[in-house]
Parts: sequence; C-alpha cells; structure tokens
Amino acid sequence: MKKRRDSILISCTNLVLPILLTLGLYIIIHGHLSPGGGFQGGVLIAGAVALIYIGYGFKKVKSGIASNTFRIAEDLGALGFIILAFIGLIGSGVFFGNILEKGTPGELFSSGSIFLMNFAVGFKVFAGISFLIIIMLSNLNKKGEE
Repeated sequence: MKKRRDSILISCTNLVLPILLTLGLYIIIHGHLSPGGGFQGGVLIAGAVALIYIGYGFKKVKSGIASNTFRIAEDLGALGFIILAFIGLIGSGVFFGNILEKGTPGELFSSGSIFLMNFAVGFKVFAGISFLIIIMLSNLNKKGEE
C-alpha cells in the first residue's frame, strides 16, 4: 500500500522552500557585513534537500539530483577556494591576499576577495551537507521508511 502525501505538508514545503533558498543566498552574499557567511548560508541552502524529502519523499529527492553530483560540486567549491588563495598569493604576495579593490566599508562590495571566498565556502558547504543528507535518506529508504 502506497502512502499518500499530505497536501498541507506539500503546500508548506512549496511556501518555505523559496524563502529558505533566498535567505541562504542572502546570508552568503552579506556574510562580510553581518554575522553569517558561506558556512551558515550553505547549510541553509542544503536544508532545502531535507525539506524536499519531508514534503515529497525520497523519490523526489533522488530524481532531482544524483548524489554523485553533490560530491563533484563539493570538490569544485573547495578547488575554487584554494584557487582564490593562490591567486591572492600571486597577485599580492600573500596567501589569501586581497586581489580585488576594497569599496566603502558597509557596502555590499566592500570586502574585496572575501566576497568571492564566501561564495566558494557556501557552495562547498551546500554540496557537502546535501550529500550527507542524501546518504542518510538513502539508508532510511533501505530500511523501508519514507
């Protein structure tokens, strides 16, 4: 017997999902101006995978993106972060040195390279946590839960 998903749960998922994604991206973008940054925003965005599972079930999560894609994306995020560090070394003579012009303090583009590093960290954390969530959900699904 197939379990039916509750329409209220699906409606709440559809309502909260764009808010979760927008808030996570906002925290990554504004990480150098306020508490937060790449890690916190990446975890929020990865929470979307868990939310899709709650609302739609494992089949929907598995059909969306293959878990191997998240492993590759995590590697790309780490590689981007390391490349930025070496570009800083080449451009300024200091590992993780600033390569971009600093703007006016308090404005969005005021942190130089830290802005780009927040994106790299956010992408890596999003991919890594999403991969872990899919692994845990796969184990649940093997035990017959959904």
